[in-house]
Amino acid sequence: MKKIIFWIAVVFVAIQFIPVDRENKPIDSINNFVDIYKTPQHIKVILKNACYDCHSNETIYPNYAYVAPISWMIKDHINEGREHLNFSEWGIYNKELKENAIKKTISSVRNLQMPLPSYIGYHPSANLTSKQRTDLENYFSSLESK
Repeated sequence: MKKIIFWIAVVFVAIQFIPVDRENKPIDSINNFVDIYKTPQHIKVILKNACYDCHSNETIYPNYAYVAPISWMIKDHINEGREHLNFSEWGIYNKELKENAIKKTISSVRNLQMPLPSYIGYHPSANLTSKQRTDLENYFSSLESK
């Protein structure tokens, strides 16, 4: 049993040396959602608290994101989130992608699918109130015609 625990500890320490890229790409205001639409401050705050860690190039990595294998799962989750929607790269989306992203965002916020409950558990500020959800829905709805 001691050998098993020893080898588990050795593997755990060893995997800490496997690098995870946590560097965020620079933000270009020409492509940045909040700059393009001159998003009101209260909506920016909601987006940054509830969406930006997974859906922008402005991810703030918590301390536990530096411990493998948790760091791998978090980075994979962020990569997947950015693949679906990246507010920092909004300007490079074509019209159809923007329209779909807006509709999906409205639906996800309305149906309590976003932010993910697992994310809210570790980031209480992402737990949106009914008013914040309504504000986001209304804001994104106002963009549908733009």
